[in-house]
Amino acid sequence: MSRTTRVPLTVGLAASAAAVAALALGSAPATAAAPAGSLPTAAGSTTVTPAGHGFKATLSGKATLKAGSVTVTCTVSVASGTVPAAPANHNPAGPVSSPISAPTYSSCTSSMPGVTPTVTTSGAWTVTMQHGAPSTATLTVPAGGLVVKTTGLASCTVVTAPTAPAPVGGTWTNGAPPTLGFTNASVPVKVTGGFGCPTSATASVFNAVYTVANTTSPAQHITVSP
Repeated sequence: MSRTTRVPLTVGLAASAAAVAALALGSAPATAAAPAGSLPTAAGSTTVTPAGHGFKATLSGKATLKAGSVTVTCTVSVASGTVPAAPANHNPAGPVSSPISAPTYSSCTSSMPGVTPTVTTSGAWTVTMQHGAPSTATLTVPAGGLVVKTTGLASCTVVTAPTAPAPVGGTWTNGAPPTLGFTNASVPVKVTGGFGCPTSATASVFNAVYTVANTTSPAQHITVSP
C-alpha cells in the first residue's frame, strides 16, 4: 500500500523533495576509500536487541534538504519496523537487517515560495545495522520507492533510486533513547517535466537526527552491540 502526503515545496526543489525518502533513517558521508594495496577490513559481529521487538524512528527537531542555494526544512518524519527474532538478530561476521515501513513525511517548508507536491512512498524498505566505532545503519530505498509529483507553477515528476535500490548510510548511537544521525546524505534521483523542473539534477543532499523508540516494551531501548 502506498502512502501519500502533500507538503509545500519550492519549484527549484523538486529534486530535493525526492531526497526526503532517506529521511526515514537518513545518511552520512561515504567512507573514504582504503589506500592502494591495503586489504579491506572484515566486518565485526553485530547483535540488535531486544530480539523481536518493534521500533519507531521519529525525527528529532528538524531535517534540512539542500539543492543549490535553496533549503527545505521538514519537522515531521516517521518510520517503523521490527528487530529480527533470535537468532536472526545476531550476525557473527557482519550486519543485521530489518524490514521497515515506507516512511511518511509532513510539515515541510521551503526557503523560497513553492508549489504543492504529492509525495508517495511504496515498496520494500530495509535498514541494516553494523556494530562498530561508530555503529552504522544503512537504509535501502527500493527502486522507485519514493515519487514526488508537483503541481502549480511547475509540473514535475521526481523518482528516487530510479534504476535500482539505493543504499544510504547513517550513524547509530546507543542511548536513552538511541539515535540515528545523518550528515550530507546523497540520494540518486531522476527528474522529468517542463519549465521550472530541475531536470539536470541527479542527487539531493540532507541532514537529520532521529530518535528510536521500542514500541513493544518502551522501558527497554533498542541496542546495537557486538
